[in-house]
Amino acid sequence: MYLHIGEDIIVKTDEVIAILDKNLLNSSPIMEEFLQERAEVTQNLAKSSIKSIIITNAIVYYSPLASATLKRRSLQRTILINE
Repeated sequence: MYLHIGEDIIVKTDEVIAILDKNLLNSSPIMEEFLQERAEVTQNLAKSSIKSIIITNAIVYYSPLASATLKRRSLQRTILINE
C-alpha cells in the first residue's frame, strides 16, 4: 500500500518506520541529533510550515501534513480503478 505524504510524494507504507509530530523536534535533543545525522538524506516537502516528520528506510521527509492526517491515510484501504 502507498501513502501520500505531501507535494505529490508517495511512499510505500512498508518503508515507513515512524510518523512523528513536529513538536517532538522542539522537545527532544535525541530527535534533534538523529535528524542532524540524517541531514544528507532529508527532503523538505513543506513550502511553509512543517507539521510532521516521516522516517523511512532511506529518507527522512518533512511534511506539510499533520501526523494525525497521515495516520488516518495510512489506515485507509484504497482501490484504484482504471477508467
